[in-house]
Amino acid sequence: MVMQKAIVGIRQLLIRHTPHRPPASLVLTCHLRQLQLPHWTSYCVRYSSVQNDQFGLSHFNWTVDGVNYHILRIGCFPFIKYHCTKRPFEDLTSENNLYTTLKLINLGVPSLLYGLALSMLVKFHEDVVTPAGTVRVHFLNEEDRDSPY
Repeated sequence: MVMQKAIVGIRQLLIRHTPHRPPASLVLTCHLRQLQLPHWTSYCVRYSSVQNDQFGLSHFNWTVDGVNYHILRIGCFPFIKYHCTKRPFEDLTSENNLYTTLKLINLGVPSLLYGLALSMLVKFHEDVVTPAGTVRVHFLNEEDRDSPY
C-alpha cells in the first residue's frame, strides 16, 4: 500500500500533466517573432513551463513568417536548450539522426550535467507572450539583438 502511494507520487512528479502549458514549438515561434526574426538566438526554457511537443528533434528546420532557422535543440533537465540560426532550408535528417544517436550512446549524462550547470549559470531572462500564456525563457548571456553572430 505504501509502495503504491510512493509510485503514484513519483509518477505525478515526473509526468506533471498541466494542459495550460503552451507547446515548446509555440514558444519557439513566438520568441523569434518577439525578437523580430533575429540572425540568431540561444535560450533555455524549463520543461515545467512547456509541453515538450518537439521530443526527438535535435537538429531541424523551423520556418517563421517565411524565414527559415536551423534549430539545435537538446533536452538538458531541467531545461530544453535552443540555439537558432537564420539559414536557408537544408535537409537536416542525417544530422538530426547523428545527434539523437550520440545522445542515446552517452545515455544523456552530458546533457543532464549541462542542465544542472545551466541551473546555476543562467543570469538573464525574458518573458515570451504566446496565445496560450506567458513563458519565461532564460539566457546565459545578454544577447546583442543586432549582432549577426
